[in-house]
Order: sequence, then C-alpha cells, then structure tokens
Amino acid sequence: MDRLASMRAFVKVVEAGSFVRGADKLGISTTSASRLVAELEEHLGTRLLQRTTRKLHLTEAGQRYFDRALQLLSDLEEAENEVGSSTTTPRGRLRISVGQTFGVRQLSALFPRFQEKFPDVELEVFATDRRVDLIEEGFDLAVRMSLEIPPTYVARHMCTIRVVVCASPAYLEKHGTPKTPQELATHNCLTVPSGGFENRWLFTDADGGAQTVLVRGNYRSDSGDLLRAAALAGQGVVYLPTFILGDELARGELVPILREWSLPQIEARVVYPTRRFVSAKVRAFTEFLQQEFAGEPVWDRWMHGPIFS
Repeated sequence: MDRLASMRAFVKVVEAGSFVRGADKLGISTTSASRLVAELEEHLGTRLLQRTTRKLHLTEAGQRYFDRALQLLSDLEEAENEVGSSTTTPRGRLRISVGQTFGVRQLSALFPRFQEKFPDVELEVFATDRRVDLIEEGFDLAVRMSLEIPPTYVARHMCTIRVVVCASPAYLEKHGTPKTPQELATHNCLTVPSGGFENRWLFTDADGGAQTVLVRGNYRSDSGDLLRAAALAGQGVVYLPTFILGDELARGELVPILREWSLPQIEARVVYPTRRFVSAKVRAFTEFLQQEFAGEPVWDRWMHGPIFS
C-alpha cells in the first residue's frame, strides 16, 4: 500500500465531493481512486467515508483524519518547495486562530494586505476567544495574549498591549472622578466574568507597590466591545485593553482616570507548534505581523494628544 498516494486520493475525493471528480483532479481512474481510499480504510481499521448514491459523507473518524491529512500534505508541499527552490515562495493554506475582538478590530484589515503581498497563500481565519489546541485542531499559528504558552509552542513577540481604566464624561460628572484605586469600590464597575480581571483590578503606584482593588457592578460581559458600549452609555467604569478603546479615548468620548498608577501590560505574540521545519507561509505571516506592529500601536496615539499629554 502506498500510504501517501492513498492519503492524497482520500483528500482529493473529499475536497471534490465525489470519486469521479477527485480521480479527475489526480489524473487517475475512478476505480483507482476508490481502491486507494479502500486500502487506506483497511489500513486504519475504520471507515472514513459513508458512500451513498448521491453524496459522500465523512464519518467522525474521517473528519479528524481529513483535517490532519490536509495539514500533512500542505507541510510536505512546503518542504518540497523549500528544498527544491532557491527562492522560497509562501504558498498553500494557512489556518490561523485569533481572538474575536482583536482579530476583528486590529487584524481584519491586515489579512487582505498580506494576501496582496503573498497571493499564493490561502488564508483560513477562525476568530474565537476559545483557547484552541493548535496541534490537535490543525492550526498553523495563533495570535495570543496570554502569559501561559505551552512548552510545545514557539512564541514570537508582536506588540505590547496596555490596559486603561476609564469612563464617559457623563458618568464622571454624575458620580465623580475616583482619585485613588480604593475609591473604585464605591463606583459601578463593568467587569468580565472570567480571565483574571473578573472583580480584581490591579494597580501599581509610583514606588512599585502593587494594589489589588475589589470592584463590583451591575453589568458583566465576556465581550470587550459590549463593555465599551456600556461605558460610552455612561453605565460605569471599565478596565480594558486600549486596542478596544483607543478611538473613543482619542475623541474624548471616554476619559482615562487614575493615570498616576500603572496598570498591567499584556504581550501579544504569534505562536505556532514547535517544529524542526517552519513553513515559509508561517514564517512570512509572523514577520509580516511583526513589521506591521513595530513601534507604538496606532490605538495608543491618544496618549500623546493635546488632551492627555
């Protein structure tokens, strides 16, 4: 049994939706394609495809095998291109996992620019705040803002994310502006339900002393955009990354408070599984993001405006 040929036949048949079209893409007969897939199923000891008169259906095992086989064939193609070409060209499918808010707000405009630069790369982007397993789920890389990176991953610095505590002018006019972190205990604080900042906000004073303030409020959400909207509506005080709030802070629609205290900073990184061979497409995308985010992020320009400088 030629395992590589069987794997390729299986992937092409699934992508084409039939043995006839899959065989045609491979340049072999339908009988040969059917035989290769049957040999693969026999070798694995499980059925990968449910065959009906009209359509093919992947079994649960078939779906898992398809995802991994597709990645393996893509890596093989990259390896062959790496060895066989003196000028490596990033190509093939690139599966990326990004956070929902950061992906939509700060990365969405960059994906088309990357593809203009590397037209042979096919992007497949999943925006989710769920922590994905890159290896098990077949992702090439992810953009993460986390202190905890598994030892099986490589992490490359992309940019530093600041956190700010702020509220709308209307809220501060009505309820007063807190002068110390402890005064936040008397304010309506809009919080996230999980992630480390649920009801404990961290501050560091000028001498380096850390303070943890217990806060409470009548509104919680796992969406930074929803909390931003609530703050704009004058509902309370938020403690969020500046990439969510930069535009509103620059326009004065939200006002930073307690600026004498330092707040945590988060490192945004590009992570990918540890491999001896890093594909050209992963390397190109990582370097592209590092170049795009070199220097101070655009969403922090409000800090140097006439209102805040």
